[in-house]
Amino acid sequence: MGKKPRRALVLGGSYAGLFAARVLTEQYDEVLIVDRDKLVGERGPRRGRPQGKHINAMHVRGLQVTEELFPGFIDELIADGCPTGDYAGSCRWYFNGKPLVREDIGYIAVPATAPLMERHLRERVEQLPRVRFVERRDIVGLEATPDRSRITGARLRDLDNDRDEVIEADLVIDATGRGSRTPAMLERFGYERVPEERIKINLGYVTQHYELDDDPWDGDLAIIPVAFPASPRGAIFTQTDHGKVELTTYGLLGDHPPTDQEGFYDFIRSLAIPDIADALKSARPIDEPVPFHYPVTLRRRYERMSRLPAGLLVTGDAVTSFNPVYAQGMTVAAVAALTIRRHLSRHGEPDPAAYFRDLARDCIDAPWEMTTTVDLNFPDVPGHRSFKMRLVQRYLRLVQAAATRDPKVTTAYLRAAGMVDTPQSLMRPATLWRVLRGAFARTSPTDRPRQPTLAQSS
Repeated sequence: MGKKPRRALVLGGSYAGLFAARVLTEQYDEVLIVDRDKLVGERGPRRGRPQGKHINAMHVRGLQVTEELFPGFIDELIADGCPTGDYAGSCRWYFNGKPLVREDIGYIAVPATAPLMERHLRERVEQLPRVRFVERRDIVGLEATPDRSRITGARLRDLDNDRDEVIEADLVIDATGRGSRTPAMLERFGYERVPEERIKINLGYVTQHYELDDDPWDGDLAIIPVAFPASPRGAIFTQTDHGKVELTTYGLLGDHPPTDQEGFYDFIRSLAIPDIADALKSARPIDEPVPFHYPVTLRRRYERMSRLPAGLLVTGDAVTSFNPVYAQGMTVAAVAALTIRRHLSRHGEPDPAAYFRDLARDCIDAPWEMTTTVDLNFPDVPGHRSFKMRLVQRYLRLVQAAATRDPKVTTAYLRAAGMVDTPQSLMRPATLWRVLRGAFARTSPTDRPRQPTLAQSS
């Protein structure tokens, strides 16, 4: 008799699920991707990913990994109408209301709307001969051995005929996003509660798309004023595929943009810089403003569990859901696939404890610490601020100040933000010297940020 084919089951057709499926094909004979939505052939936003109507960004490291796993992916985006530029030199960044001094750093930026990027990634996965999509299925629960020591598959419900089915698998990967039910399922199987960390940021953002006849970017790709404590409102205003313009504006701590057109424009006029409001004077909206509410960031600490079942891994937002303003999620999902790959074996199986330990250390710790440090820089965001964190926050303010005068500091900062380098790279002696020299240079009156008049939001 022939050897039984090895099967991997991926729960969720998200970015994380697609990246995971790609590396699973290297070791498993069959890889099934399960999702509530219809995926194959879809071109627009889908119900299971409400953020698909909003701005979509992948950092430098994420694009590098995507290109490694799917060679030619960037060229495909460009051929499908996506603009390109330099990640640092072509983006007009503003911190504390002041522009960073920029230089090209040699890493490409390819702004693409969420449905277009997801479609291209999904189509590349569809081409893999070992992959099959199982669509329109809800995940009822995980299946386990009688002693609950191993996950053996999942029970699914066909949403078109309301029938249940069990799909057995040698490995199950949960990529269902921040709403993952794995913690609750593990508790039902007798495991301890998965430790969690949450930070209440009460973020709200609104997105709208436009057509423009002129070029308010003056050759750049994007205008990005970042929220800061004195003005907790920010925006990303970017060129994107097929000549469209995409604007997402956001507010923290309940200060959310309204969705009526005039109120939305008032919110834009209240930003710390006038560039975007000026550009919108000649813009033609092509859709309605669409809101999204994101109350808390979330990290599930699987690496702290005392025991875990065999046959189950978790990835993407199902492990850590970052503040979407920082666009870390897609890049972490891509990098996590490399961690999954390192733990796969043709003849063995991954050790969940070792996997979650490496996932935390190699993929999550650095971006979580960096974004949490920035979130807790807003005084009204609840959370513990250790002495170390307060020192890091102070140093980041010096970095941002120096980056308004020294392009080398900007490059170092954006390499860390783009996850090419670690945040610790900002403490290298050469960078530290530039930060201190630039941060304490004499400030002229024209260097001071514009103080916005905040409009009332609904």
